Amino acid sequence: MSQQPIFPNSLRDAVTAIRQQNKAFDPTIGIILGSGMGSLVDHVQGSVAIDYHNIPGFPIPKVQGHQGRLVMGMLAGQNVACLQGRVHFYEGDVSLFLRQMVRTLKLLGCHTLLVTNAAGSLRTDMPAGSVMMITDHLNYSIPNPLVGLNDDEIGPRFIGMDQAYDNILQQKMRVAAASIKMKLYEGIYLGCRGPNFETPAEIRAFIRLGADAVGMSTIPEVILARHCGLRVAGLSLITNLGAGMSHELLTHEHTLQQAAKSSAALQQLVLGFLKTIAIN
Repeated sequence: MSQQPIFPNSLRDAVTAIRQQNKAFDPTIGIILGSGMGSLVDHVQGSVAIDYHNIPGFPIPKVQGHQGRLVMGMLAGQNVACLQGRVHFYEGDVSLFLRQMVRTLKLLGCHTLLVTNAAGSLRTDMPAGSVMMITDHLNYSIPNPLVGLNDDEIGPRFIGMDQAYDNILQQKMRVAAASIKMKLYEGIYLGCRGPNFETPAEIRAFIRLGADAVGMSTIPEVILARHCGLRVAGLSLITNLGAGMSHELLTHEHTLQQAAKSSAALQQLVLGFLKTIAIN
């Protein structure tokens, strides 16, 4: 029998704090909710919500649209742990916070991570209100959260990213979209550090690189998830066209408004997707 990994004290402290408030619950699916998408937790049955400031090593999100709670319960027949709010590298070096959040999900028992975000479209045929399944990503300028000493008990020093987004989970997402007759776009997500929106010249360059959507998050969590062995699925809720592709003024307020307006469709897809996943 292989020896159980010895996780750092801070991770054990986080799990202990969570278990004290929800002793008998073992989540199998972790969900990270992007800007304006926190209302998905309203569908969680028997939910227990824990503020991040009550979990050792967790951050306090400072960006509007990110509440800062861990919500656990039953969603579409699955035991889930929802991170209602994330932190971004434009807030500073948040590597330690991101490691703590993703690895805590793993230590709680999650085998799969669903990441969501609000993103700008780089395709005129994928307008605001669309949902795009992420099939791959380009890391334009977001720092890598694995830089520094590696903890071999959590994951290897070098990890492959050829299946950053799990092929089997992608197929299950397609099935879920078809079941609710949703047009599911697919494409490559490009991550920028932010907090400024991109210039029209950058958008044109990203299109030439092969990107289909652009945002300021997600990639660090995916890297961390793959490092500790979590399977990953990803969804982008499209809130606008990229700079220079329309006459629309890009603001964070507009992102939140469009995400709130279109989140119902994404929520239905997530619920359908969760129903397709067999508990391992």
